[in-house]
Amino acid sequence: MADAEDRNQTSITEFILLGFETLPELQILLFLLFLIIYLATMAGNVLIIVLIITVQHLHTPMYFFLGNLSCLETCYTCTLLPRMLASFLTGDRTISFSGCFIQFFFYVFLIVTECCLLSVMSYDRYLAICKPLHYAALMSERLCFNLAAGSWMSGFIVASIMYLFLIRLTFCGPNQIDHFFCDFYAVIKLSCSDTYEIELVDYSLSCIFVLPPFLLTLMSYVCIITTIVRIPSSIGREKAFSTCSSHITVVTIFYGTLTIVYMLPKINTLRALNKIFSLSYTVLTPLVNPLIYSLRNKEVREAVRKVVSVFMNCKGMQTFLNTMRRLKQNGNNRNQSSGK
Repeated sequence: MADAEDRNQTSITEFILLGFETLPELQILLFLLFLIIYLATMAGNVLIIVLIITVQHLHTPMYFFLGNLSCLETCYTCTLLPRMLASFLTGDRTISFSGCFIQFFFYVFLIVTECCLLSVMSYDRYLAICKPLHYAALMSERLCFNLAAGSWMSGFIVASIMYLFLIRLTFCGPNQIDHFFCDFYAVIKLSCSDTYEIELVDYSLSCIFVLPPFLLTLMSYVCIITTIVRIPSSIGREKAFSTCSSHITVVTIFYGTLTIVYMLPKINTLRALNKIFSLSYTVLTPLVNPLIYSLRNKEVREAVRKVVSVFMNCKGMQTFLNTMRRLKQNGNNRNQSSGK
């Protein structure tokens, strides 16, 4: 009883995210760097969503799932980066007890959802390449909606269960999280409760909700590559591979960095390396996804050009450009007159 009272008396009310405190002289530079990344990530993913909604020929299952992924990446960025930017700018690294747990909830929710969405996208490419004659019948509009909704629901279920177990832990100090966000292992390491139960739940949920999507993604691309290799013409192989090369790149970056982070030994000498690889799948992946899909996807590039041309040809834009040309011409005339 006395022990319980001591814990309640010394319970902490906030955490300190250490982040990149070992680089104090680079805080402003890091702020500017991550601000550019934040703005570029938001702009790129919102552009992908707008294109998929507005351009008619992108209303296909592949782009429906891509729109979901871009929406997820936008939420991902809003969950992590604003807090990082605030700490770089103000130097205040504290985060409230509830704020940390809410960030953890959304982090788990989005990362599990992304695992499921990537497996759904790989299954979509498997049907398109390996069963092209049955693709339209198999990948119906209703199935697309159910697969996307199931992905989001899986993430929500896992995050809710982990959150309920996490809030049962007691934290009585220290309160310094050696990370730039409320990562699972970084948080539970600070608990003065027995963490065996929550670690067992984490392992079990990973085996149920994360491992199967990864295996499905792996099996889908084994079948896809096998099918592509058997295509007799080089043009046919190139065309088939172009439909899934962007997704293969995204999957490799995401699972590659995620595996490195959670498979690295938890020792002090690898803490900095752990943070760098964590940046790869939490910050850089949402940034490069729109670039990968736009630069390596002909249909997306054409959609961007179409939207830009429509925008440039609209009456308001033409009026603005004509006004700017007249102002520039008037300025040149005045310069010539003053020169004379």
